[in-house]
Amino acid sequence: MSNMHQAMPVLPCNDIAATQAFYERLGLRVVSSDPTFRIMTDGRGWQVALRPAEHGWVIPERNAHGIYFYADDVDAVADRVRDIIVEKGAPHLKPWGMYEFAVGDPDGVLVRVGRIGR
Repeated sequence: MSNMHQAMPVLPCNDIAATQAFYERLGLRVVSSDPTFRIMTDGRGWQVALRPAEHGWVIPERNAHGIYFYADDVDAVADRVRDIIVEKGAPHLKPWGMYEFAVGDPDGVLVRVGRIGR
């Protein structure tokens, strides 16, 4: 039995292949799948599950959901997605003490990657 204590968001997707490609850019890979479900992980603690959304359910411009991925090497992850980072020049040290950046997935989920301090 594993001592793992984690959470895995299950994200409804309008285009599961496009969403999978986005999370692959961040460093996750598919570890289990079928035509309607994908489980992705980076092997170090990040994980998401993807499933098709019901038609009209996910509207990217109005999606209020978010995920925070903690990372030791924020800059290395940022280099993989620099062209889609929301804030120019990020990652930045934020007033709340996190060194982070943000990107949006194809369905409008705000994905932040960061760590405490610089």
